[in-house]
Amino acid sequence: MRPTSNTAPPRIVVAEDDEDDRLLAEAALQDCGLLERVDFVENGEALLAYLRAHTNAKQQQLPALVLLDLNMPRKDGRQTLREIREDSNLQHVPVVIFTTSDNATEVRNSYGMGANSFITKPTDYNQLVMTLCQVMQYWLHVVQLPRPNDHQPGAYDD
Repeated sequence: MRPTSNTAPPRIVVAEDDEDDRLLAEAALQDCGLLERVDFVENGEALLAYLRAHTNAKQQQLPALVLLDLNMPRKDGRQTLREIREDSNLQHVPVVIFTTSDNATEVRNSYGMGANSFITKPTDYNQLVMTLCQVMQYWLHVVQLPRPNDHQPGAYDD
């Protein structure tokens, strides 16, 4: 699943406060061939600061994907997701919820707030790698989302 040699690897940001879960995500991303450009932050505040620091009107430096844990200190994933979706510069960044919760209400609420995908951290590592690789393949290589300031041709273009 590696990008072709003439393209830069996609930037992925993982927002995870638990060291064991961070190491699990890191190993799984390594097994998917995606560890070349992964940054880790420990909470929602740090993620929002990271995203806003990588937003530039002339050249987008936003990540191709965010893996977001729901239960973090300082600002949890729910509030962080809301703020990402309310920010016109960030709203198109795909956000994959990556959490231990498999509660149906939590899943439904996450999609209702704008999550693009939801991965429950399973206890089986091979299942995690397979799921993560499939979700990453979809969001990084299949879906083409608009970025802020992309020119959208319309009926009134000359």
